[in-house]
Amino acid sequence: MPVSGSTPEPPRDPAAPPAPFAYAPLRVVPRVERGECVNVGVVLFCRPRRFLGVRIELDRERLLAFAPDLDLGAVERHLEQIRLVCTGDAAGGPIARLSLSERFGWVVAPVSTIVQPGAVHTGLSADPAATLEHLLVTMVLTKETDERRGRATPRQR
Repeated sequence: MPVSGSTPEPPRDPAAPPAPFAYAPLRVVPRVERGECVNVGVVLFCRPRRFLGVRIELDRERLLAFAPDLDLGAVERHLEQIRLVCTGDAAGGPIARLSLSERFGWVVAPVSTIVQPGAVHTGLSADPAATLEHLLVTMVLTKETDERRGRATPRQR
């Protein structure tokens, strides 16, 4: 389930310095009491560039190997709601109408559900969309995921 979504980034001055951003991994935690998780996506917010984006790659086979009784439908619905909120889609409900920073805050707020955000980290980037893709490759994708999908592995990109 590859899912992407972001707010449109305004035209960028190529000479502009890197801008600060914050990001968090999105994780599936099949049994909250055990604390074990699998990263399935990344959300990134860059206030100076007015960018909020999410990239999700749900590896069903990996998740079912990890948790055979996992309700993938529920996970997919939860991740789709996060995508709708990040993109500001009206189908995301009232939260999707909030400002970019409020939507990011909602997505990364600690929750006790099957889909949880990881810790928020910061960095600098001249291109938030490219940084989001890089974070997806390094934090979520695996060699096996890419091979099953017929793509180059993260290390070959």
